[in-house]
Amino acid sequence: MTKCSTRIRMVGLDLDGTLLTSEKELTEHTRQVLTEAIRRGVVVLPATGRPLTGIPEKVLHFPGIRYAVASNGSRIVDMKEGKVLLEQLVPYETGRKVLEICSGCDAMLEVYYDGVGYADREKLARIHEYVPAAPMARYIAGTRQGVDDVLALFEERKAPTDKVQAIFPTEELCREMWEKVKKEVPDIEITGALRNNIEVNAKGVNKGRGLLMLGEILGIRREEIMACGDGANDIAMLREAGLGVAMENALDTVKEAADVITLSNDCDGVAAAIEKYVL
Repeated sequence: MTKCSTRIRMVGLDLDGTLLTSEKELTEHTRQVLTEAIRRGVVVLPATGRPLTGIPEKVLHFPGIRYAVASNGSRIVDMKEGKVLLEQLVPYETGRKVLEICSGCDAMLEVYYDGVGYADREKLARIHEYVPAAPMARYIAGTRQGVDDVLALFEERKAPTDKVQAIFPTEELCREMWEKVKKEVPDIEITGALRNNIEVNAKGVNKGRGLLMLGEILGIRREEIMACGDGANDIAMLREAGLGVAMENALDTVKEAADVITLSNDCDGVAAAIEKYVL
């Protein structure tokens, strides 16, 4: 396929399974391509389900990366100015209902406040029971703030949250709880980045909407935005962007939502897409 006919001025990048390799690394070739895109004036930014504090330093402080769409679009941040440009939070009552449902079974519950993820200290200590993949388990254990009881924290704060997440020990239980939450809790966006997790945001909040809102702030049109992703929480982003790019390792449903498919995250797929459609 030839390059996009409209000049791409913004590139939103999912992290896990997309920009980062399976070992959570940023390859040298991808670094070089990102640097060249930024040099040419393209706005390159992470668009992730991670809380702001979960974005790795190598991405957060990459030269020229100024903005971030975090927590699936609930928080859009200008990191240079240290300013939140937009936040769209899960109402307290909504979050409470989700947590009540998921606490009725074996689940590692998380709540995000002000760009920080919180989880039970005891569950974090046995993270591999919920996240078998060692690189992902290390990331979660290393970036979450451990507390004695995440439900108690939630009730103590009684405040809206960036996002509510639950990770289950099996895919079967995840599917069961996904349907239960979807049926019993109105006005939410429910998705997931893993095969065994659910991520709940406020209704209408997703990475794609976040990119478009940032585009409006910066004077960048939808047609000038490219997005790359691999997981279920990237589907809306690939549909919303002017050019949606799925990784070769993406879920089939993600590939169906995309305009084009690039190489896998372990073969510099993001770099290949930027070279082909942006540079």
